[in-house]
Amino acid sequence: MSGLRPVAFPWRLERSLVPSPAMSVLVPVCSVVLALLAGAVFLAFTGRDPWFLYGEMFSGVFGTRYGLFETVVKAIPLMIAGLGVGLAFRMRLWNIGGEGQLYMGACAATWVALTFPDQPAWFLLPGMFAAAAVGGGVWGLLPAIPRAYLGVNEIITTLMLNYVAILWVDYLVYGPWRDPAGFNFPLTARFSPEAILPTLGDSRIHAGLLVGLTLALILYVVLYRTRWGYEIRVVGDSPGAARYAGINIGRNILLVMLASGVICGLAGMVEVSGLAHRLQPGFSPGYGYTAIIIAWLARLNPLTVILVAFLFGGLQVGGYIVQTNGVPATMVAMLQGLVLFFVLAGEVLLKYRFRRVRDPRAEVKKRDR
Repeated sequence: MSGLRPVAFPWRLERSLVPSPAMSVLVPVCSVVLALLAGAVFLAFTGRDPWFLYGEMFSGVFGTRYGLFETVVKAIPLMIAGLGVGLAFRMRLWNIGGEGQLYMGACAATWVALTFPDQPAWFLLPGMFAAAAVGGGVWGLLPAIPRAYLGVNEIITTLMLNYVAILWVDYLVYGPWRDPAGFNFPLTARFSPEAILPTLGDSRIHAGLLVGLTLALILYVVLYRTRWGYEIRVVGDSPGAARYAGINIGRNILLVMLASGVICGLAGMVEVSGLAHRLQPGFSPGYGYTAIIIAWLARLNPLTVILVAFLFGGLQVGGYIVQTNGVPATMVAMLQGLVLFFVLAGEVLLKYRFRRVRDPRAEVKKRDR
């Protein structure tokens, strides 16, 4: 037994400082494929045919005009919220509060719509956008202040503020803002036509799509073509190097969390103005949480967020479609969780690479020394 020698393998796993472009694309794609395979195993254990259900989802989403349009509708808030949390993640600020910021943006926009119902569209829509930006921005700034000056972990504070925002909206729609003519349902009064975003033809696709596409382009330019974007990336990649270079990290924490909250707040505004046309409990089926998965799957690239949001919009619409086959809608949440799990696991792979060793035995001798 003492004469046994370690086996010399021709490949070696080592840490990589810069992920290869091929791996940056391959890992997210494989993460989605593995998540679907894991979901298929779960569906098979429940006695269902996973390939039939996946086929129904695919054909229902991408094979019909209605499915495509509804996919775009669902992708709009996911896209905008994904851009918001992705901006914070780029600086390694873990903004888990996109859902609460979305709710506060919708709440502030609703206040404008209900307070000035007789005003024209040129006043109401910009006012609702501005109010949503303030509401979401303040909700993003609240956890940023203790993070910047006291080092308080922003994961806990942003997460807890989600529940505060959701319960605050519930209080309003069940109480002071409840529509007197709403047959006691927890809904606000319907917005006036001037407070509703225009739509594309007879579809439900609204102008929030242009807002999301414009924000993606602006964020891409800011991150990769401006000095502030360079500071954000440097702080995210190496806080020590950022301090050595004289970058004010505290100020950037405040600015980035503020901007992240503003963008998530706009997602809430376009949802209530473009689709719901009123504020109601649970108007967001977890868009702010799903945005976290979208941002990571897109590798924090604002332009890639557009594509990933569209795919996740299709996943949500497909989940509604397969309910007719007796599959619960929670299957979508399960698939989203699996995607997040495999994406995070893939992040580990991106930090390493396989290197071919020309002389494996010499490598083993060198290691033994």
